[in-house]
Amino acid sequence: MNDPKIIVALDFPDSRQALEFARKTSPDQCRLKIGKELFTSCGPTLVEQLVGSGYDIFLDLKFHDIPNTVQKAASAAARLGVWMLNVHALGGSAMMQAAREGVEIVAQRPFLIAVTVLTSLSSQDLKDIGIDRSVPDLVDQLARNALANGLDGVVCSAAEAPALRSSIGDSALLVTPGIRPEWASTDDQQRIVTPRQALADGASYLVIGRPITRHQDPAAALALIIESIS
Repeated sequence: MNDPKIIVALDFPDSRQALEFARKTSPDQCRLKIGKELFTSCGPTLVEQLVGSGYDIFLDLKFHDIPNTVQKAASAAARLGVWMLNVHALGGSAMMQAAREGVEIVAQRPFLIAVTVLTSLSSQDLKDIGIDRSVPDLVDQLARNALANGLDGVVCSAAEAPALRSSIGDSALLVTPGIRPEWASTDDQQRIVTPRQALADGASYLVIGRPITRHQDPAAALALIIESIS
């Protein structure tokens, strides 16, 4: 079974550009991520269109609310037929358990993963909001708690992947944003790794957005990255 490792973040403001990109690529090449901007603009209709076209969809809405609300939101997402969705690990154990119960309403439930520490945050950023822990220590604690509450894995920086693999084992999914080919701008990401290095370090799937979607030829950029990890 084909298992594309690249999840393209559809960093577009509307469905027209997202669907145009999807027509230029194939579900055999990549999976697609729909985040807050695109989902807020287009709603579930776009998700259903892309699922209907054969794409695996990572619905990246990072649910973080009281357990009952998150359970209902996770159920709604699961009914859309998405491949993966996520919650914030900082929402706590009860919230993550509720999310897991929510996705189990469908026969083929989506993967449920937790966001640990956003890749735009540094240790100083954590101190600024009252968390006096290093990024790696906090990532490890949050990842362990997510798995203990029945989640399938975590979102983490590829820089933390080797330590997490050692800490939580080989079965957990590690989904890594902050991935940048050597030829791409780092943009606002603080902790970045190249695609080949991320996979070598234990990442399960690579989230790549702007280096592909803002490239003058997005399909060519995707093909170049696929070649680099083949």
